[in-house]
Amino acid sequence: MYPVSPGDDGIKIQPENMEKEKLYHCIFKDKVLLFYKDVQDVLNCFEIEEKDLVQKIKALTNKDEVEKFLEEYIKQNDLKH
Repeated sequence: MYPVSPGDDGIKIQPENMEKEKLYHCIFKDKVLLFYKDVQDVLNCFEIEEKDLVQKIKALTNKDEVEKFLEEYIKQNDLKH
């Protein structure tokens, strides 16, 4: 089961089911939320509100496509530094 999911009352996060250093995403209220657990077990969250970027992510059909898109976007924009 995917450890991050949207619900009517907010986002449900199960950090105990997350792999360290793996990026997870969730679409909630026209935003994309990104989560990952670092090597020290700290949960990190980032919010994407850029409409064009959110629409591109929403258009993807499965989690693998989203993960690949996000990895490429991070590399292209040098966001790891």
